[in-house]
Amino acid sequence: MSTYSRFAGVSLIIIDDNDTTRAMLRAILRAEGIEVVAEAKDGATGLALIRKLRPSLVCLDVMMPDMSGIEVLAQIKTEMPDTRVLMVTGSTDRDTVQAAISGGARGYLVKPFNGAKVIAAVETALGRKKQD
Repeated sequence: MSTYSRFAGVSLIIIDDNDTTRAMLRAILRAEGIEVVAEAKDGATGLALIRKLRPSLVCLDVMMPDMSGIEVLAQIKTEMPDTRVLMVTGSTDRDTVQAAISGGARGYLVKPFNGAKVIAAVETALGRKKQD
């Protein structure tokens, strides 16, 4: 890994009930020098980790069994309004997308995704322009 990463200082938590999705995101993000500080399979565990670790960014699945990503997003924005959230979903349902964006999500990552899509979405969520 190079001594400089354009994502130096970015800490991230992945909250997704799918093991494969978490593993793919972790690999893509770490390859770009993003520090994945924690992962959770459900919203309640994810919220506890966010409260404890205060990450720069959260990758949050929309559909989870105990709490929906939209519910988790609302809690994050109430308690830690500066935390940036990138929603991850297999659904492009307009109402869901609208609920996430109006709820304060900084972007949307639709499954299936690839490395380029993930990094572009992270850059958008962090408010950065891609360097050409």
